[in-house]
Order: sequence, then C-alpha cells, then structure tokens
Amino acid sequence: MAKKSEINGHGMPHSDSTDQIIEKSEKRTFKDKFILFLNRNLLVIMTVSGVLVGLGLGMMVRNMNLTRGQMTYFAFPGEMLLRMLKMIILPLVVCSLVSGAASLDTRSLGKLGGIAVSYFLVTTLIASGIGVSLAFIIKPGVGAGALNTNNLGLESVSNNKETTDSFLDLARNLFPANLVSAAFRSYATDYKMVAVGNDTNGTILYQKVPFGTDSDGMNILGLVLFAMVFGVALRKLGAEGEELIRFFNAFNEATMVLVSWIMWYVPFGIMFLVGSKIVEMEDVVLLVTSLGKYIFASILGHVIHGGIVLPLIYFGFTRKNPFSFLSGLITPFTTAFATCSSSATLPSMMKCVEENNGVDKRISRFILPIGATVNMDGAAIFQCVAAVFIAQLNNIELDAGQIFTILVTATASSVGAAGIPAGGIITIAIILEAIGLPTNDLSLMLAVDWIVDRTTTVVNVEGDALGAGILHHINQQEILKQQRQQEGEGCQELAEVRVEVVASAPAEEETSPLVTHHSASDKPSNAVPEAIESVL
Repeated sequence: MAKKSEINGHGMPHSDSTDQIIEKSEKRTFKDKFILFLNRNLLVIMTVSGVLVGLGLGMMVRNMNLTRGQMTYFAFPGEMLLRMLKMIILPLVVCSLVSGAASLDTRSLGKLGGIAVSYFLVTTLIASGIGVSLAFIIKPGVGAGALNTNNLGLESVSNNKETTDSFLDLARNLFPANLVSAAFRSYATDYKMVAVGNDTNGTILYQKVPFGTDSDGMNILGLVLFAMVFGVALRKLGAEGEELIRFFNAFNEATMVLVSWIMWYVPFGIMFLVGSKIVEMEDVVLLVTSLGKYIFASILGHVIHGGIVLPLIYFGFTRKNPFSFLSGLITPFTTAFATCSSSATLPSMMKCVEENNGVDKRISRFILPIGATVNMDGAAIFQCVAAVFIAQLNNIELDAGQIFTILVTATASSVGAAGIPAGGIITIAIILEAIGLPTNDLSLMLAVDWIVDRTTTVVNVEGDALGAGILHHINQQEILKQQRQQEGEGCQELAEVRVEVVASAPAEEETSPLVTHHSASDKPSNAVPEAIESVL
C-alpha cells in the first residue's frame, strides 16, 4: 500500500512528483522558506494584525472624545465589510446547497444528513450541559441582587412572545409563503388585544390574540430547506435537470471567486470593526466589575467546549490531530471574532475548509450552510449561563425540572437563532419564558453581549468546520470500504480457483494470497489429479 503524508490532518498519497517537491523543499534556504511561508499565510497574518492594530487604534481614538456622528464615520470601513459579507450570503447558501444536494445520491444524502443532524444535536446538548454546570459552580448571579438595569444606565429589553409561538414561528419559517420575501424578511408572531364581551360589572373583557407579522432579516432557515429539497428534485430529474445543476455549480464557483476577492478586504475592515467597538464602549470597567463572573463563566465554557470537547469528538471519529485541522482556519476564526456573525463568516470558512484542509466540496457546501443556520454550540453555552444567572440574580432556586427545561429549550431554540450579532438575546427570552423567569433583566446580557458574542461565534463556526471534517472522513472511509469490497470479490473468485488447484498443499500455502495469486507453475507436484481434472 502506498505511503501517505499528512496535510492539515488529511492523507496525501506519495508520487514521483510529490517526492521531487519534497526534495526541492529540503534544498531551499531559510530566506526561500520564509518567503514561501509569507505567501501561504499572508492573509492570515494580515487578518490577525488587523485585529491587533484595531485594538490599538480604538484605544487611541477613544481618548479623542468623538461625537456619535464622528463614531459612525470612523466605523464606516468596518460597516462596508459587513455589507459585503452579507451581500454574498444569499447566493452562496442557495447555490452551494442546491449543487451540494444535487451532487450526492439520495442514499448518501440521507446518511450524511442524519449524521450531521445527530452531530449538531449532541454537541449542542453537551454545550448546554457545560453552560448550566459552570453557572452552578461559579454562581455568577449570587450576591449581585442589587445589580439592575437602572444602576448601569441601560435601556430595558422586553419580550412578550409566548414560548409556544416561538417554536410555531420556527416551523412557519421552514416553509416561507414567498421565497423572494424570505431573502429579506421572516415570519414573527405579534399580539393584539381584542374585546370579547363584558363581565357582570360591565367591564370590557379582552383577550390576547396572536397574529402574523413580517420582521426584517433573512429567513435563512426556509431558504436552506428549499435549496436542499430543490437540489434533490433536480437530481431526480436525471438528464433533464443536468443543465440547471451545471448552472448552479457555475454560479457557486463564481460566488467563491467573489469571496476570494472580498477576503483581501477583511484585514482592513476588521481593523475598523474592532476599533469602532472599542471607541463605542462607555463605562466598560463598571460593566466588567458588575458582570465579571457572568463573562468569565461564559468564556470559560467556550474555551472548554471549543478547546477540549469538540477536538476530542473530531479525534474520536478520525484519529487525526484536530489542531492541525483547525490551524488552517485562522482567517475564518478571526473573521468570526471581529464580525460576531456565523453567517458573515460562512464565505471565508467555505474557502479555507476546501483549500487548506482538502475537504470535499460536495461535503463542505452541503454541511457548512446548514451548520451556520442550526449549529449554535457557543450560543447554547452563554444562553444557559444567562438563564441560571438571571435566576440567581432574582434569588430563585431552580429545580430539576426547570434545569432540564433549560437544557432542552436551549438546544431546540438555538436551531432558529439568527446568525447575526446579538441574535442569541431573543433566544434567551424564550428560555426565560419557558421556565417562568422575568425577562426585564435581559438588558444586562445585551450590555456585555459584544464581549461574549465574539467567543460565542468562534465556537459556533468551529463546530461547523469540525463537523465538515468528520463527514469528509466518514465519506472517504465509505469510498475505501467500497473499493476494498470490489477488489475482495475479484480476489476471492481467483483464490477459490487456486485453492482447488493446490488442494493437497500445506494449509499456510492454501490461504496465503502471495501463493494463490501466483502463476500455475508454482503449484506442487503432489496435487491430487481428481482435483485438477474437476477444475479443468
């Protein structure tokens, strides 16, 4: 069997050309190696430098006491980066899912989809468990009973949506009534008070009646489901659907070219995104001292899940070094840290997973858009910490039933969480409503969300990337297994003939493939004539 070399955790077969390349690389001077390293990692170095320069720039500009209008102008280059990334999300998600679903046969699609959904649910449930456990160990809300919205000068955040309606809206958004409007609007339930009669004292009685409204924001869940089903339908058409499949494949490739161009603007845009956020901070010392234990619990949960749990799951499936896989994804991780948006990170994640880690395009373009929509491990951690924090803040003891409700609700509601900055705050409201806790302290979460949301997004996209790596490995193993079975069937037929020919030979020689696969001249002279005649 041919030897293999490892590149970011993926085996690459040896050949004469690769051996020549290795020999040449050994002869290179230090200067050549350094230039080669710069060429390969220039974008990563620039992106990380952009974050560091942005921190320094923000601290400098912060002392200039800019007005609100001037802050807006200062944040403009960063705003342009976000607009570019959001612009590319719709064609990228739809085209990649249609071409990905159309390129896989129905059996493989069902199997890979089942593994992906199981992986997403299990990792999110583990994340929720980590969040609840850390909140009970660290106790971020104990002793902070005096802390409230008015102390910190924050605006109150309210959410009057029923838990049932939140999950019904999730189901409604899976099937958008209008695909065009789904590109920029999603369904949301609102309420109105309707008079239903009078009581005995003549007082008018009112009932709260839900009705549907359209809220701003892409209905990514409905578009993902439609694109997947449409891709399967195109494959079922056979020859008639090939033209349209080729169109979506070409559209997808063109979109990835646009992504590669946008990536070169990322370092500059990230610098101003981070810098403007530093400038906009008001009294960060008061916030950190007041909510420091909550921030610490959330970030510690992200470190444990992203640095230990997810890599262990990847290693358990693939038996490969997860950190060599993750080392090829520094650019999307930096983008996630700066933008706080899983959806905005999707273009760079797709590019790096395919080019740096060698993941099959059919796998990455099928699983990553789904993961960016439904896999929210980092969000589940901070939502569970926030729910327990608010319970401790209000001196409410949570029983086993309420803890179980937190775990299940956080896992289920993270599916519909918007992949945008501060999208998880609304999901916390669903959890609080489910366990009967007040939602008037949500503004505390929103006050420090810009800190916690950065590590949240990094863990979210890390889970997506490792999921793509696991599915790629499983797919490769299936292909190898099928090839071995086909080779084994052919060898078995040949071996049966050889064994009959050398029926009286010693047992080791009969079962040895080295003997049975050789020519007939190697057969022993004392073979039984009847056996030879029966074969002839």
